[in-house]
Amino acid sequence: MAENDVVARMNMVFREVFDNPEIEIFDEMTSSDVVGWDSFSHINLITSLEIEFDIEFTQQEAFGFKTVGELKLAISKKITG
Repeated sequence: MAENDVVARMNMVFREVFDNPEIEIFDEMTSSDVVGWDSFSHINLITSLEIEFDIEFTQQEAFGFKTVGELKLAISKKITG
């Protein structure tokens, strides 16, 4: 899957989880860049991304991401095997 496709699908999930159609994700984005991104919404985000991409994160992975770029890289690795 092309990186552009991964980003587009991730962006869609972010918009749904945070109920904000204006969100545009970027690699350096962190939770402090998104209104409402707290520990509860983080769980919803990770779960929604797992469903969208048909992947699973370990608990350590799920809470280890510091940036959207790290999350995107992990998703890309999981979907390419």
